[in-house]
Amino acid sequence: MGYQTIENVNKTLERALRIIEIIAQNKHPMKLQDISKQSGIPESTVLRILQTLIVNRYAFQDEDTNVYYLTMKLSYIGNLISSSIDIREIAKPFLRKLSEQCRESASLVIEQDMQAVYIDFVDGPDSLLKTLKLIGRTAPLHCTAVGKCILTNYSAEKLDKYISIKGLIKTTKNSIDNKKNLILEINKIKKQGYAIDDEECEIGVRCIAAPIIDYMGTVIASISITGPSTRLTLDRINRLKKYVKETAENISSRLSGDMIKNKVINLHYHNKS
Repeated sequence: MGYQTIENVNKTLERALRIIEIIAQNKHPMKLQDISKQSGIPESTVLRILQTLIVNRYAFQDEDTNVYYLTMKLSYIGNLISSSIDIREIAKPFLRKLSEQCRESASLVIEQDMQAVYIDFVDGPDSLLKTLKLIGRTAPLHCTAVGKCILTNYSAEKLDKYISIKGLIKTTKNSIDNKKNLILEINKIKKQGYAIDDEECEIGVRCIAAPIIDYMGTVIASISITGPSTRLTLDRINRLKKYVKETAENISSRLSGDMIKNKVINLHYHNKS
């Protein structure tokens, strides 16, 4: 059905959601006056909405300090929603469109046990990915475009742990095999919003990837297009990168709501270091 037009918006519900967002973003209990000031909603209206939230156990008021808290009921509902979302189902039509736009294979990857795990793909004109039996296949994070996108989400400590456990193995002569160069690559990806695998995982194969980001700015997956290096030249990658980035942003928006669509570039890679 898509989102409702602005004419159909329920103003009271819209104000209630705004109040919830303000309290949540503040990260501390808030007084009525402060909620009203930040939201631009009259105190009498804020009070009615807060009382409704309290009755329905989404908020409560501390009687000693008169501040308002949100309850874990919201977190419970968020967890229910998260558990019901199948990222593959959401991403599939976007992958198809990306594959058609670029005329290359497109894939969806998540992280598991410090590895890139391919969970879906749409085959390109030469059936390259089908030949590789991609679904369920794992690959190192440091030498794949999809994996390097995931590494941008690692703290310094977690990156050290990855290097200690997995090592920076050279799968080809182009693979990054030292921490200094890996950090430089990660910072570059954070800045430009996409990653390239220039025959770093397999000779003869190039990829370009972009991160899928949740509403907190955390990389939860990545998508890529893959093709033979004879066709997916660096010059062609430069022309196609916008489609990969746009697709990742659209999937992020669909997963997290339109709030991320206008922020995704600035939210890139929630830095936990």
